Amino acid sequence: MMRLIAMMAVLATLAAACAESGAQPLGPAPSADGPSPSPGSPSPTLSPTSPEPPTPAQSMTYELWFNYGGSLFVTHRTEPFTPAVGTRALEALLEGPSAAERSANLGTTINAGTRLNALTIDDGVATVDLDATFVGEETPAIAVGSLAQIVFTLTQFDRIEGVVFEVDGGPLTNFGGYEIDGAQRRANFADQLPAILVQSPLIGERVSSAVHISGTANVFEAVVSIAILDQQGKVIASTFTMATCGTGCRGTWETDVGFDVAATQPGTIRVYEVSAMDGSKINVVNIPVTLTA
Repeated sequence: MMRLIAMMAVLATLAAACAESGAQPLGPAPSADGPSPSPGSPSPTLSPTSPEPPTPAQSMTYELWFNYGGSLFVTHRTEPFTPAVGTRALEALLEGPSAAERSANLGTTINAGTRLNALTIDDGVATVDLDATFVGEETPAIAVGSLAQIVFTLTQFDRIEGVVFEVDGGPLTNFGGYEIDGAQRRANFADQLPAILVQSPLIGERVSSAVHISGTANVFEAVVSIAILDQQGKVIASTFTMATCGTGCRGTWETDVGFDVAATQPGTIRVYEVSAMDGSKINVVNIPVTLTA
């Protein structure tokens, strides 16, 4: 009884406080259509029954590893999103470089017309089943390059650490004289990387000052030299940067390089090593771009 009397006293106190503060009942819940707008008031942007605005299409960007001067070279594709990004990346690799990439001397050692039969992933290993066009009559050098392109393209994805090769459902254990033993990993093809790999900017990219240039390198004393050329081939900027490792080990490098052009025009990002023997430019990589004013 005493507890009931105490509760009634608390409720009475709360009611008095509400009355003093001017609190009012919330009233009925709004209908699905909502209240009618008063004259002159703006219409609501969305009502509960209005369709939601369309969601922008999702996109994905992935790497493709081609061939440049006999070594691996990385570029990118951006396309509408698909859950099967590994399959799409491999299909794009088999399609080969774009026209712009070919004009920049990118190539592929994978036989033209090679088709993907299936791609499965299990416990970090991708099994790639290709048709017989892939093998053909190849030399060991071409075989190694073709395998490397596929391995580097697929192992960009966190879920894939190694690649097992099949041809028309059967295991591929020898390709053009190159022995294939189990899952192939990037380490198997480390010698296919160039002395200087440029990862950005991309071929054909529009760049403004200061342009961000980056990649990896294994060069003498880790020194990476850079020049920017205008449409006449004149050097309009020149500098160098240091890789995180060099002279026998591969390191990363990056820098921003400023330039000035009077008008937007074709240009070239040139990355190279200066020979310790005679000071000549070696291991040159040319990336055609558009320089914006």
